[in-house]
Amino acid sequence: MTLDDIRNGIREKFKSWEENLYKKTVSKFPERQKKFTTQSFTPVKNIYTPLDREPGSYNETIGYPGLYPFTRGVQPTMYRGKFWTMRQYAGFGTAKESNERYRYLLHEGQSGLSVAFDLPTQIGYDSDDPMSLGEVGKVGVAIDTLADMEILFDKIPLDKVSTSMTINAPASVLLAMYIAVAEKQGVSREKLTGTIQNDILKEYIARGTYIFPPKPSMRLITNIFEYCAKEVPKWNTISISGYHIREAGSTAAQEVGFTLADGIAYVKAAIDAGLDVDEFAGQLSFFFNAHNDLLEEVAKYRAARRLWAKIMKDRFKAKKDKSQMLRFHTQTAGSALTAQQVDNNIVRVTIQTLAAVLGGTQSLHTNSRDEALALPNQESVKIALRTQQIVAYESGVANTIDPLAGSFYIESLTDQIEKEAEDYINKIDSLGGMITAIEEGYVQKEIQKSAYKFNQELENGERIVVGVNKFTDKDEEHSELLKINEKVQKEQIKFLNEQRNKRDGKEVEEKLDALKKASAGNDNLMPYILDAVKVYASIGEICNAMRQVFGEYKENVVL
Repeated sequence: MTLDDIRNGIREKFKSWEENLYKKTVSKFPERQKKFTTQSFTPVKNIYTPLDREPGSYNETIGYPGLYPFTRGVQPTMYRGKFWTMRQYAGFGTAKESNERYRYLLHEGQSGLSVAFDLPTQIGYDSDDPMSLGEVGKVGVAIDTLADMEILFDKIPLDKVSTSMTINAPASVLLAMYIAVAEKQGVSREKLTGTIQNDILKEYIARGTYIFPPKPSMRLITNIFEYCAKEVPKWNTISISGYHIREAGSTAAQEVGFTLADGIAYVKAAIDAGLDVDEFAGQLSFFFNAHNDLLEEVAKYRAARRLWAKIMKDRFKAKKDKSQMLRFHTQTAGSALTAQQVDNNIVRVTIQTLAAVLGGTQSLHTNSRDEALALPNQESVKIALRTQQIVAYESGVANTIDPLAGSFYIESLTDQIEKEAEDYINKIDSLGGMITAIEEGYVQKEIQKSAYKFNQELENGERIVVGVNKFTDKDEEHSELLKINEKVQKEQIKFLNEQRNKRDGKEVEEKLDALKKASAGNDNLMPYILDAVKVYASIGEICNAMRQVFGEYKENVVL
């Protein structure tokens, strides 16, 4: 029997089922809604069969974990070897308060740290800057100088813990501080493992914590690639982030397409700067969202892995397997959390956790139930961590590799998301690349259209969110929310001034002047930034030295 014979047999049986059973049943007992779609508006058929995939080679399109095109995972054993790194994104108030939370989480079984920085730190301002007023320690930990980082990682051995830092515009400064803390602990930089987000393009698109214009920002990123390839070889030099693109309202395919287009821009910039693709590509990592539509999310991760492998192999001629692998961290969807009936968020996060694990993530942060209202309290963080641990140890989904592979729906949806994402990348290429597409507002407009459509469906009741537009309760009281004491800013400013008084002011001035001169030239800036950090120059002083040369980015409003 030929392949055509098999497909014709399936086609005939499907037609008979649809005409003689399905349609007759629906005529008597109508389906509960007129149309079914994924969360990204993709129509969902009543049933999927082998006819929903183009016939092709299993080895070429699905294959095996650890082998190109990595659809089924980047490691041969996946979670049969070791679980994903369990992280909780944490940081608030002062370095001392955050250090206490980190040590608590490590004691409770967390296997990696994920640092949240406050807004002034994220945009390169000191805590005493007028721009920082009212924001110090609010959405993350306040870091001004190396002294804060020393406290933040006090009694945490940096040769034994992997640390992820959500920092972008001043990523080079925070990485330099981390290296300097490690050296004070007696840990060589060759042993350091972790990730800096370092993804400035998505800041222009969706998040807004940028400092410098695109060109010098890309220079700083490629400087980090070059420096770490030689000095910090186990460090992931960038976490190319689709998370915030999805939080802004994109579809799953847009999240993949725009994120990989950012990745293409970074790889091209590094190659244009003279780096060999196989020297730095293995240190690239990605960061994706885990949303509520479980099966769409699983397909999204599989599609992203396959598409990136093809891009690296075909477009950039990467030869090493590691250079072609898309390794990624996942965070459950903050935008899916509701302020109403916050305990429902535990269920949502569990679904999102399953999506990330079934999709083959390397690292995972689970949001806490009360994060739609405030930074999470300790009890909420513990429940979020326990969610990962229960999925890991009790659910059985980690016992086999890529357990949903072969599902007609999953494979069809994987193909579809890959195709849609590739179409977005081709469109961006036709516009002249990602930076041009951002400057012209193309990416922002596409996300805005998707976000608007979702909100329309929510408002007219086509899309149900439990506790928000159906199954609602009366107003609830929330008495156990974490509140940041207003004294934090005063305490942080006092500590910053103490550090300024203790340090050698002349030495600081010399290092900042050297950084400024190097910024005007073509040298790699990482050694200059590290020198400034080690003499306790502040993040604001270091960023201002570069601001004087690079200028600041001004957003183009896109309507």
